Amino acid sequence: MSATSDGSARRLPAGRKAALAAYVAEQGQVTVADLAERFDVSPDTIRRDLDALDGDGVLIRTHGGAISPQAVPRPDTGVDVRMRIQTSAKDQIGALAAALVPDGASLMINAGTTTLAVARHLSEHRDLTVATNSLRMPTELSPFAFRDLYVFGGVVRLSAQGTVGAVAFPSENGTDRDIRCDLALIGVGAVNADAGYSTSNLGEAAMMSEMMNRSARVAVLADSTKFGRRLFAQIAELGRADYLVTDSAPPPDLAAALDAAGVEVLVPAT
Repeated sequence: MSATSDGSARRLPAGRKAALAAYVAEQGQVTVADLAERFDVSPDTIRRDLDALDGDGVLIRTHGGAISPQAVPRPDTGVDVRMRIQTSAKDQIGALAAALVPDGASLMINAGTTTLAVARHLSEHRDLTVATNSLRMPTELSPFAFRDLYVFGGVVRLSAQGTVGAVAFPSENGTDRDIRCDLALIGVGAVNADAGYSTSNLGEAAMMSEMMNRSARVAVLADSTKFGRRLFAQIAELGRADYLVTDSAPPPDLAAALDAAGVEVLVPAT
């Protein structure tokens, strides 16, 4: 329910509520204009309906529309919306990935909502060194967990709340310092048996690939909605990762390709 101007609760008609919820779940992501035409009501009515359904946890309200909590978000979907999508899966992945990290480790972590879930599960760790391009990571990572936290510079991508640039830190004389980490934690947009790991942005793909190259071990993080997909920019072949951390077992073809590439698949215990 939402509130009217006099403060009383406004009930969304049950039939339209159910139909709206079902349509958003089916489409994944919708616009106010599309819904107003489909249900033959005004855009203002649809906006109020979406606000009420968001309050009920049925969908996620976005600028100009709504998205299903189970949807695969579009590349330009903002972090605040992405953080409310596949939350249970991301939390499970975060816990599994955090278990790969020993105290005192050095980490490279790319920007993304799944890697932010890992950060929240690192709260009991100590003496970590973290290098990231995520602008949200400093606020999500417990200050007691790390000894040093570095953020790579570059162009800011507002939708990702991260930077895109070189995986490097310049020294006093202007040359880049050689940096190496124990483990890279890399959230990806797609995992495909033939195309490997990919994402939607070319600059981000280059950064993620370089983070992998500078790390002794690599854990790729992806929920099961990413399986079988292929996005614009390839990050790496499947075998570049030591681990795929996910919320459920991959389909047979992808599982076979990961096994052939020597990738250990980590899923929650059932």
